[in-house]
Amino acid sequence: MTAAARPAASQPVTRPTAPARQSPTDLTLSFVDEATVRKIAAAAGDPDWLLADRLAGLHGFETLPIESNRLYTPYVDLRNAHLAAVRPYPAGTRGGVAAGKAQLPEGAAAYAEFAEDRLAALVLSPEARDAGVVLETLADLGARDPELLRRLLDGGCTLPENDKLGQMTRALWTHGLFVHVPNGVRLERPIVLRWAMGAPNGALLSRTILSIGDDAEASVVEEQVASSTAGAAGHAQSFFTGTTEVQLGAGSTLSFAGLQDFAIDQVAFQHRSAVVGQGATVRWALAQLGCRVIRSRIDNTLEGDGSSVEQAEIVFGSADQLFDLTSYTRHIGRDTTGNLLSKGALSDRSRAYMKGLATIDLTAHGTDSYLGEFAMLLSKQARSVAIPSLEIDQPDCRRVAHASSVGPVDETQLFYLESRGLDPDEARKFIVLGYLEPVVARVPLASAQDRLRDLLEAKWDARTVARPAAAAVS
Repeated sequence: MTAAARPAASQPVTRPTAPARQSPTDLTLSFVDEATVRKIAAAAGDPDWLLADRLAGLHGFETLPIESNRLYTPYVDLRNAHLAAVRPYPAGTRGGVAAGKAQLPEGAAAYAEFAEDRLAALVLSPEARDAGVVLETLADLGARDPELLRRLLDGGCTLPENDKLGQMTRALWTHGLFVHVPNGVRLERPIVLRWAMGAPNGALLSRTILSIGDDAEASVVEEQVASSTAGAAGHAQSFFTGTTEVQLGAGSTLSFAGLQDFAIDQVAFQHRSAVVGQGATVRWALAQLGCRVIRSRIDNTLEGDGSSVEQAEIVFGSADQLFDLTSYTRHIGRDTTGNLLSKGALSDRSRAYMKGLATIDLTAHGTDSYLGEFAMLLSKQARSVAIPSLEIDQPDCRRVAHASSVGPVDETQLFYLESRGLDPDEARKFIVLGYLEPVVARVPLASAQDRLRDLLEAKWDARTVARPAAAAVS
């Protein structure tokens, strides 16, 4: 055989390298670094103390685990959060003339709205203004009273030091609101705050500071909704991370209702924290409906004697949504009360992790604490985990209890309603919407209540697994 006829030496086959799989705890954000922090601070004209506070938040983000409680670490799943391409909006939005001329919603005492990174509304009723209520952007507050801004933010306000995602927002926030209700002021109508966003690859990082004076009373309705530029399913994701940081004076009351209905291709991280003074009460009523991935964390610190928290959070999941809800309540003062409830209704392939921890310190004599977490599975593919937990260092308590359950719709209730003439799907709808009603009823604005009920009905109608197989056969 001649040389020309010899077969050529086999060449190695080059195979494409498969991309690394994303771990459940991998956070794919690519802009969380010191260079971005310094760029944001420079663009906003931050003073040195605020830059130092941002860098402290960045250090916390870099050193903390994604979940501060090892018991909850197995129940973190960020694999559907694809955030490598998102970029934060520029910093430093201040109020303008157009925002001040926006229409006040019927029944509201004040109104603020951000549309993506633009301040669309910032208006107070004459009654709220005459009472000394303050509603302004953090940028405006820094220009008007830099020392007050420092007293509010320096040291992280009420954000817990062990929360990685809260510290990230502390480092990189670009937009924010400040609400102050003076001592003795009791607002009869709610303050409405709205965040509208969803532009593909956009990232909005915000902080809301609520300062409620002694013997004051206020209610807040916060709406998080899809903007007109939000992408449909299958588009590039957008990212929202927001904090609500509450300081409650002695004898004061805050009722806070939150409605999250972002578009399906959105990832949102929420952190709400409250330090509750003597004899004060904070009431949380939160509804989670939108997003591909939503992580919500609530921290209540019952610092003053006789302080209390009432908290109810609901989710209604469909498609492949993931709801990750965590609640921490720390009882420090004497005779404090905590009543916390989480409820989920899950259809299709949606999942919910409901995790809660009530800590009773040695100083917390006479504590009354209840923590309940319940999920209703509306399809065989839906999944939920409920982990209520207690840490008790003070045995002198009135009550410390927890409860949880995960299961399908109660067949006894179904039988009762069907025996009264309802068809099976209508009966299930009555049970599920009634199960979620406790949060709806706590929303302090009639129009927001109606909108939430409409959204829950729409979620019911949008299920791809409308009814169990047996019920689908006519």
